[in-house]
Amino acid sequence: MNSEDKNHTQTGDQPMQTGLIGLGAMGQGMARNLAKAGCLQAVYNRTSGKADALAAELGTQAYVSPQALAERVDVILLCVSADRDVLEMVSALCETINPGTVVIDMSTVSSDTAKQAAVLLADKQADFLDAPVSGGVEGANKGTLAMMVGGDSAVLERVRPILQAMTARIEHMGPTGSGQACKAVNQIMCAGINQAVTEALAFAQAQGLDMEKVIEVVSGGAAGNWFLQHRGKTMTKGIFQPGFKLALHHKDLLICQQMAEQKHLDCPLTDATLNDYRVLMQQGFGDEDISALYRLKRPN
Repeated sequence: MNSEDKNHTQTGDQPMQTGLIGLGAMGQGMARNLAKAGCLQAVYNRTSGKADALAAELGTQAYVSPQALAERVDVILLCVSADRDVLEMVSALCETINPGTVVIDMSTVSSDTAKQAAVLLADKQADFLDAPVSGGVEGANKGTLAMMVGGDSAVLERVRPILQAMTARIEHMGPTGSGQACKAVNQIMCAGINQAVTEALAFAQAQGLDMEKVIEVVSGGAAGNWFLQHRGKTMTKGIFQPGFKLALHHKDLLICQQMAEQKHLDCPLTDATLNDYRVLMQQGFGDEDISALYRLKRPN
């Protein structure tokens, strides 16, 4: 794609060509919503069979490498697992990326990683947004994710129509790294809610209460919350299907812990949840939903 074509594409005369990298449980839901909105032209996944199958389903193109994808699109969405993965992927993209391309990282990583990625891409005259999401697999499938964005607000406005295909809310949080900092807030709060709901329901079960009635009435009051409403009945029945995998939340909370230590801030709830998750992962429950914390709380 030459620079004249790219400028023509980004002025609004034609839709921006968009590629998605990372087709895990979240990425697949995002891809389907992007395709439904006519916003997806390319996909890549390290496991090529997954990319080929989804491309065939959605009528889009699967590429054999991130470098090949980067040559053909104007906007690149990343949804991978860890800081190292993001930096490896961005480094690969930098080999072939066109000036003016926008890379949007929807992974959950540290603010420092987001800033490093932005510097790498700036050297190639490409833009970067850190745009982690909240809402889990359900939100990815339904297109109702909440997205918190760090980076240039003008760049965000250029790509907002694409992001709206996957989200119910998009909030610009500030400069690069601010989106990831806000996501860390979200992950700490999720840990606290998980601790509170699992402990309270274990207490209710120990009292011999009707658990469905407890969940219904509490959900309608001041203590009601999404996690109680959507996970309460399943966890009390011993069903822990993700959802949001416990091992991934553990990874995110390690990032939160590191960020807190950099600011000399104590986060005892985060520390306690990390310890609980570590026990559950050692017992083989890392791929279960985070509501598997109930395993440690419920009465014997």
